[in-house]
Amino acid sequence: MTHTYSMQDLLALMQQLRDPENGCPWDKKQTLQSLTAYTIEEAYEVVDSIEQHDLGGLQSELGDLLFQVVFYAQLAQEQGLFNFQDVVNTISEKLVRRHPHVFAGKDFADVAAVSANWEAEKAKERQEKDADAISVLDDIPQSLPALMRAAKIQKRCATVGFDWHELPPVIEKIHEELNEVMAEVNQPELDKKALGEELGDLLFANVNLVRHLGFDPEKILRAGNHKFERRFRALEQIVQSQGRTLKACSLDELEAVWQQVKQME
Repeated sequence: MTHTYSMQDLLALMQQLRDPENGCPWDKKQTLQSLTAYTIEEAYEVVDSIEQHDLGGLQSELGDLLFQVVFYAQLAQEQGLFNFQDVVNTISEKLVRRHPHVFAGKDFADVAAVSANWEAEKAKERQEKDADAISVLDDIPQSLPALMRAAKIQKRCATVGFDWHELPPVIEKIHEELNEVMAEVNQPELDKKALGEELGDLLFANVNLVRHLGFDPEKILRAGNHKFERRFRALEQIVQSQGRTLKACSLDELEAVWQQVKQME
């Protein structure tokens, strides 16, 4: 019969791994800073399990992610900063505070009102956390993936009214930014710095369109990546079944196979 471990058992295992004399050499040398790359990797592996419908693997990946939290809490406890119980207390208090309609009997008219209260509570928390904060953007992590951070910046600006309420100007902005990209491309002497800035503006504008249409840009691009990869693998298989290599095919031939793959789907 498989042994059943408790949360306390996991915390004790973590302490043993960090034991100065008998712990694991790898675990003993880790720091708050060195763990960050592993945390990001584990989070993406959780997402990948869900998107691949690997629900058996999801259990394991969630355990790996939980272990990251336990690891951080152990390191913080060793430095006298906080411990795992403090982490539990903080998130529990935050959930109760942000959900007065669930835990305090407060009524909201609709989902929009719930979301407005959520944002108001977060704004209050930001102010309490940093009384010197001068921007609603101050606490958006710099280390977020660029696409995800762009969407977060736009959402935060929208909470203070800096956002279009209709779709046409969002689309017009994309055309404007595309024209500015082409204006740089058509300069007699290419200014790569200026072109790069315009390309960044174009990408940012496209994120805004995706957001306005009610989608998560990060998820949408991941789905687009998966679709392209699936189709390209199918293209490779067709070309190989014909006894040819991709490099030996012309672009027109590859495009014809690509269209064939699309029709097959």
